[in-house]
Amino acid sequence: MLLFVGSYAEASESGVELFHFDEAAGSLTKQAEYAGLKNPTFLNVNPDTKSVYAIAELVHEDGSKSGAVAHFRYTEQSLQLVNQLPTVAGTTCHIQRDQSNQYLIVTSYHGGMIGLIKLLEDGSLGETIDVVQHSGSSVDPERQDRPHPHSSFFSPDGRYLYVQDLGLDKLLVYTLDQEQGKLLAAGEVKLPAGAGPRHLAFHPSLPIAYVINELDSTVSVFRYEAATGQLDELQHISTLPEGFNGENGTAEITVSADGRFVYGSNRGHDSIVVFAVDEQGKLSVLQHISSGGGHPRHFTLTPSNRHLLVANRDNNNIVVLERDAASGKLTATGQEAFSTKPVCLIPVQ
Repeated sequence: MLLFVGSYAEASESGVELFHFDEAAGSLTKQAEYAGLKNPTFLNVNPDTKSVYAIAELVHEDGSKSGAVAHFRYTEQSLQLVNQLPTVAGTTCHIQRDQSNQYLIVTSYHGGMIGLIKLLEDGSLGETIDVVQHSGSSVDPERQDRPHPHSSFFSPDGRYLYVQDLGLDKLLVYTLDQEQGKLLAAGEVKLPAGAGPRHLAFHPSLPIAYVINELDSTVSVFRYEAATGQLDELQHISTLPEGFNGENGTAEITVSADGRFVYGSNRGHDSIVVFAVDEQGKLSVLQHISSGGGHPRHFTLTPSNRHLLVANRDNNNIVVLERDAASGKLTATGQEAFSTKPVCLIPVQ
């Protein structure tokens, strides 16, 4: 298995890395790295074209910043930069690819906007052809005084795009006009005030979506209507153990391949929370386990679901946890790899 890593990095540092993961030994070995991009924090990988897309940050002569996207070709032991192009006027925090491999979507937290980038047939970068600016605010005067879209995820059928806006306490829903190259507004989903939605994951078989909320450390469980794209909330559950009163912000969420368990990360409590999923898709807490470092901004299940790998930004490490398929619970293996401020992990079989 290959593991691609994005990080907070200066242009002089290695910001994009490629590891090999030996699942039998549970060990990570670095194969390649690339220095030259500022803050390539989030990645998207297309194995069909051997392409890695990394967001990056451009700093202009007047000190202002904007977004960029870099395109790499990869082998099992190399990363080669193809080119880099500017994207939207604000710095970006997330990148997504549509199911037809025709477009990339970048999300700008600080700029309050999303951008649509055309891809060429061979996977090469085209131009940014559409930008949508969000507007509004919510209840937190410091974190929600303006729009802060944090990620975009497509519905299972690829028909709808959900943009989690932390600043608005909303999921803004779009459709993608493939022919015109436009993002079209298709509705919105409101969350509890002060929730701060960050990332989303769909259940593999039930019509259920899970949204992890950064500001109030919860997961919102929604019933998903495929025909309309509507999400109706069924549950709002804490990611923290009872009695914890420290500062915390959640980050990543994912669902096991069998649909029986949901995993989320806590930054502050510095843990992975494990939820059991019932027949209706609702959650109950099974376990909290240490992330093995500070600020677990991102994590991923391996394709086999035998391991969960955690990117701990503040401890500069990627930690290997073993997963029990029957119980869904995680155990520490003692295995880890050094990586400077890792914040995104993308596995490829």
